Amino acid sequence: MSNSTLDRPPVSTLLETLFTEAEARDGSIRKDLAARSPEERAAFMASASTDYRDFYGRARDLFLPVSRETGRLLYLLARASKARSIVEYGTSFGISTLHLAAALRDNGGGLLIGSDLEPGKVAQARRNVAAAGLEDLVEIREGDALETLAHDLPVSIDLVLLDGAKVLYPRILALLEPRLARGALVLADNADDSPEYLARVRDAGHAYVSVRFADDVELSLNA
Repeated sequence: MSNSTLDRPPVSTLLETLFTEAEARDGSIRKDLAARSPEERAAFMASASTDYRDFYGRARDLFLPVSRETGRLLYLLARASKARSIVEYGTSFGISTLHLAAALRDNGGGLLIGSDLEPGKVAQARRNVAAAGLEDLVEIREGDALETLAHDLPVSIDLVLLDGAKVLYPRILALLEPRLARGALVLADNADDSPEYLARVRDAGHAYVSVRFADDVELSLNA
């Protein structure tokens, strides 16, 4: 049996429950989008960029989680880098949070600061973190991340997960950049939806070594 916190109850059993619920709940919107015309699908997705508050307000009941594979990747990256300070943009119901906090536990401790716009998601994420026994490692802030992540952060940040409104990825990265440790990792989920972000981390003029990882994950290192 694995010695990792990730693969032992209560974390493992809670994650399985949450992933199963996410697949059932979010499957409805996928079916609805599949039935729409290409133009309607494009307009729906574009609304996340033109008015992200409204878009995520309408998606307040959806998990919109990282995949199972990306979740395990987050755990592996946090363990391999011996991360002690993590910032997560887009907590949702806390699936990615649990993976990262489990890594902090196995690294010997630390702090994960998360942020989400929706009060209901923040409340449920906090309950999930407590149910997993990881609440001593996690602080989840409610509100727009441009405000909640603009203050009271660790002096040095080891790992960042970007998984909120894609249109804000460049601005959130710029907000956190002054505190990124040398060698810090930044993982952006669904990065293809933020061309400006990809241009920034792939530009040789910036301080990143960046690579496309899996279907639409961008993994960058602050070199």
